[in-house]
Amino acid sequence: MPDLPSPLPMSVPFPAAGPWTRADPGTTRVLVLGANGQLARNTTPFFLRRADARLTLYLRRSGRLRNPSPSRVSIVEGDVLDRAALQAAMQGHDVVYANLVGEMPRQAEAIVDAMHTTGVARLIFIASMGIYGEVPGESYRAMLNPYRDAAAIVEASDLDWTVLRPGWFTRDEAIAYRITQKGEPFRGREVSMNSLSDLIVRLAMSPTLEVRRSLGVSRD
Repeated sequence: MPDLPSPLPMSVPFPAAGPWTRADPGTTRVLVLGANGQLARNTTPFFLRRADARLTLYLRRSGRLRNPSPSRVSIVEGDVLDRAALQAAMQGHDVVYANLVGEMPRQAEAIVDAMHTTGVARLIFIASMGIYGEVPGESYRAMLNPYRDAAAIVEASDLDWTVLRPGWFTRDEAIAYRITQKGEPFRGREVSMNSLSDLIVRLAMSPTLEVRRSLGVSRD
């Protein structure tokens, strides 16, 4: 797999912090779309281990989440398909991390449009293994159409995107994974959510890492 930054520490105390804005020096503001999804919920504490991360958690029913760090996290209720609400929530952020289900092509279009409008360039978008027929021994399945079509919309944009194509999620604690590039056979079938969370944070906090690449992610 490509060289990546050193592993994130597994425990860093949350520093005291006051209200924050884009102008806060040395911070990265991340908008998490679909923040109640299992992978997004797993990834939120990984971000908060980084003292330089600030989060906005965007989801359709905000009451589903408890704020884990009010000085560093905002929770916004809204639908990705509500373009006015999405643009308002996106203002002032550095990175968009999209972890979505449902009408994924329409959501991808809304995200790309909102990013153009707000001037946010960096996008991390979660798709699925198999969208290119890249998994050896498996034929392409129609259930992957929304993921494939959404990824195609992201890839056709001029954003600084990275598409992730994970294997089936597991809940073990291990952080160990391999990356395959688009056009290479996918290796393995599973990956731990902790591994994906580790990679998502690395990508979000490193604005030039794996830009405009579609990465298969599986167990090492």
